[in-house]
Amino acid sequence: MSEKNREGKRTARERLAAEREKQRSAEKRRRLLIVGAAVVCVLALAAVIGVLAANMDKDKTDTAGPVTAPSGANGDDNLVIPVGEANAKSTLTVWEDFRCPACKNFESAYRPTIHELTDSGQLKADYRLVTLIDGNMGGSGSLHAANAAACAQDAGKFTAYHDVLFENQPVETKDDYADNGKLIELAGKVEGLDTDAFRKCVEDGAHNSWVAQSNKAFQSSGFQGTPTVLLNGKNIYQDRTMTPAKLKQMVEEANKA
Repeated sequence: MSEKNREGKRTARERLAAEREKQRSAEKRRRLLIVGAAVVCVLALAAVIGVLAANMDKDKTDTAGPVTAPSGANGDDNLVIPVGEANAKSTLTVWEDFRCPACKNFESAYRPTIHELTDSGQLKADYRLVTLIDGNMGGSGSLHAANAAACAQDAGKFTAYHDVLFENQPVETKDDYADNGKLIELAGKVEGLDTDAFRKCVEDGAHNSWVAQSNKAFQSSGFQGTPTVLLNGKNIYQDRTMTPAKLKQMVEEANKA
């Protein structure tokens, strides 16, 4: 074999060896990247689980105390906050979540009519508070806002504060109502509500367990979402033809019966 042929074969072997080494190096880097990505995913998952666990622990802490109903609450297990004359012939039952955008839409449209009917003694409104958005979106704003509303009920200011909470509702994805400071700040919009007693009630979560009990009642009710609005036991929110004027007419007709 000529020197030239030997040199050519040696060069070919060297090129082949170099290519194989290049492939081994590439495969090694690929394996390292896969392992590294897996580690990152595991760490990220662990972090998410840690946050969820922390939130779950917080929720358990927030609702672990005795069930203390707000002043004047009635109904089964005292889970209803009544507004209006107790002997009114018609009753509007409203399940609401202070973080729920659909609840805000309902309130914006129907509030003047509901106030008119309750103020005139034609209607009693039974409010039942829910923490559905906390469960769906995470956070604790529904719970804290409902507790603050119950504290306002203790002070005889539920209706006004209820309206303020919906008028100032943050977007659904922002858990601003988890901040008790924000809830106390909004109390300043209701004359006479921002007192030491109200602040302590809010900051202590005095009615958190009561709110949790109310939400549990909603989960057992068979209703699917908020708001759920019943007039004398009939679900009227599902009626696509319902308007504030129609609600007023239905109450007036029911009261004539």
